[in-house]
Amino acid sequence: MLVLIILITLLALLFTGVPIFAGLTLYGGALLLMVQGDFGSVSDIIFGELNRYLLVAIPLFAFMAHIMIKGRVVDDLYDTAYTFTRHLPGGLAVATILACTIFAAISGSSIATALTIGSVAIPQMIRYGYEPKMAYGVVAAGGTLGILIPPSSPLILYGVTTDASIGALFIAGVIPGLLMAFIFALWAMFRCANPALNIRRDQRATGTELWSAFRKSIWALSLPVFVLGGMYLGIFTATEAAAAGVWLALFVTVFIYRSIGWKDIWESAKEACSLSAMLFMILAGATVFGHVLTKMRIPQEIVNSLVALDVGPVGFILIMMALIMVLGMFLESIAIILITMPVILPAMAHLGINPIWYGILLVINLEIAMITPPVGMNLFTIKAITNADFIQIVKGSAPYVLLMLLALLLVFLFPQLALWLPELMMSK
Repeated sequence: MLVLIILITLLALLFTGVPIFAGLTLYGGALLLMVQGDFGSVSDIIFGELNRYLLVAIPLFAFMAHIMIKGRVVDDLYDTAYTFTRHLPGGLAVATILACTIFAAISGSSIATALTIGSVAIPQMIRYGYEPKMAYGVVAAGGTLGILIPPSSPLILYGVTTDASIGALFIAGVIPGLLMAFIFALWAMFRCANPALNIRRDQRATGTELWSAFRKSIWALSLPVFVLGGMYLGIFTATEAAAAGVWLALFVTVFIYRSIGWKDIWESAKEACSLSAMLFMILAGATVFGHVLTKMRIPQEIVNSLVALDVGPVGFILIMMALIMVLGMFLESIAIILITMPVILPAMAHLGINPIWYGILLVINLEIAMITPPVGMNLFTIKAITNADFIQIVKGSAPYVLLMLLALLLVFLFPQLALWLPELMMSK
């Protein structure tokens, strides 16, 4: 009962518009003052949490993504994707999903993926005869892949919070991410096969056209292969992979595309620092909040309650997925990870739940939150770039919520979809 009161009070505080980091820090500090009469060594606790080598990967991956965005690499990616899919029913929608999948492996951000691909894809899809709401839904859903397909800031923070291997989490996200993209593409093809929609289709590309398109985007395609391949082969860690990715992104945009200058690099660095500072401030606030919960023995109480209920691992995961789905309608994904994980981690350990598997289930659930009103960030991103009616964007995205629930169910029923690649990696 106490934990419900604490969480409800925190949510009520956040709904007032207080920044998440401030709400977590102030509320955690107030609770700590009530529990022990002083703030103790909060500064040391925050420093200890933030003084982690793994966290360096966040600004580096963000820097890499912004370099590729400012270098306008996405235009070639989108053209290449469409060349390979233009003969299919809904070929442009499939190309949009494919471009989102590839760009997700570069940006690590759902919002950046939806914003960048959407700016190119939505006008083109409408020009080809797609209903506007269909175009909005494809981009909004495709953009969510940015936090599942590695690199992913939520997966990094989840790994830091749970002490799970970030490399294993990255590899674990590959198959579920590709599975979700495949489900999206099948739905788009099925939906667009209806002749009544009168959606334009182009002729199948020749072998020469396919090869030319592939050659044009080979450097952009090499970036995710280089980063993930290096981690998979054990050449470098997640943090080293981020640094190597930055150097490759600079090489591609400066020397191959010649589309970026010193000013763009400086702007990319500032934007990456701004994003990272926001995440680290939220992490600091969550550290204070998690510390006071531990002081109040709330995680232990949750474990004892679950043992008494005897829900088992399956029941526990179902309860948590339902809770996160509700929280996702109102809170940002990073906040959900940092608020819930310190509380439930002891219960997960007690029930023997694989943290890698749970992490992927969690992120898929957070992807659903990205296109679920009232606070679905990808919905507002589409609104920002199109100025479309918000209800139309929600209607276009609604079928993809069901498709993502299907993907969540498949990973839940078949854990090896998430665990096979990490287990293969660890065995080498």
